[in-house]
Amino acid sequence: MECKIVTIPGDGIGPEIVREACKVLDQAGRVYGHTFSYQEILMGGCSIDAHGVPLTQEALQTAKEADAVLLGAVGGNVGNSRWYDVAPDLRPEAGLLAIRKGLNLFANMRPAYLYRELADACPLKKEIIGDGFDMVIMRELTGGLYFGERRTREVDGQLQAVDTLTYSEHEIRRIAVKAFDIAAKRRCKVTSVDKANVLDSSRLWRKVVEQVAEEYPQVTLEHMLVDNCAMQLVMNPGQFDVILTENMFGDILSDEASMITGSIGMLSSASMNETKFGLYEPSHGSAPDIAGKDVANPIATILSAAMMLRYSFDLDREAEAIEAAVQQVLTEGYRTVDIMAEGCIQVGTARMGDLIAEHIKTPGGEYDEK
Repeated sequence: MECKIVTIPGDGIGPEIVREACKVLDQAGRVYGHTFSYQEILMGGCSIDAHGVPLTQEALQTAKEADAVLLGAVGGNVGNSRWYDVAPDLRPEAGLLAIRKGLNLFANMRPAYLYRELADACPLKKEIIGDGFDMVIMRELTGGLYFGERRTREVDGQLQAVDTLTYSEHEIRRIAVKAFDIAAKRRCKVTSVDKANVLDSSRLWRKVVEQVAEEYPQVTLEHMLVDNCAMQLVMNPGQFDVILTENMFGDILSDEASMITGSIGMLSSASMNETKFGLYEPSHGSAPDIAGKDVANPIATILSAAMMLRYSFDLDREAEAIEAAVQQVLTEGYRTVDIMAEGCIQVGTARMGDLIAEHIKTPGGEYDEK
């Protein structure tokens, strides 16, 4: 198979971690007989420096013409960066919002998995994490408060700010279908999270999700209020399979889930549209304080590349080979500084990429010529 991938190294540690992900993809291609071609575009602070805007229309068009997009990270230190002394729509993160909108990426899929080798880094008690947890948070990405109408005005001598939370049946149905499709390939359980005891938008959310559930009789649906879900994530995370929720709730819950895994540097992410096209990125930020020091953890980006193989290219065995390679490297005791533990071997960004690439092989341990 030949796959055309647009890469967006971005800012901070982005170029370093994208480089390692491409290294691993290329090795998977050699082992399994695929060709991955890359075209780089600018987004974020580097695009502001070069073009004065966080994402150009030309860059967006290039991304639209690819089979998938691999993103590193965008942004810098808000307090001491020239990128932030401008209007919000000209800041680095505005490029991320623009590409999500331009590519119609409405479904954000963020796995949260606890590797047994990193159990000691989990902030939860051992009796809570038990045998670990393996969940996916499916977050609606282009609706809700973040994209609703907003205004700030003076009323009776005081400033008043208004943000509008709006969802249509179509927006809810399409993200629900994605969630049930994923659950049907996992443990067949969807937990739909809302605030239906207060919000009209949540009541509509619940109604549409129940309609979609009727099309998936093999998948169990449960509803959970968002405040209860936040508590359950730290009381019994193993109960969850697929968590389905709207934009703002998903933003908060996915960050909570990421921290109970022990390190956000381990967590992949995918943003999908209604086709197999997706943008794949690590869950962490640009970490400008460690950029260029060969200490960043590339595993989240590498696992994001594995998600790309699985969900955009239907290359399940190749994705599994990458995931198995990550598991093996951790089992052998190799760690970057963020997940370092006593008795382990500390390595840098590039070395971690090399190790994972070296462990990629077919189930039989040989090169596959097919």
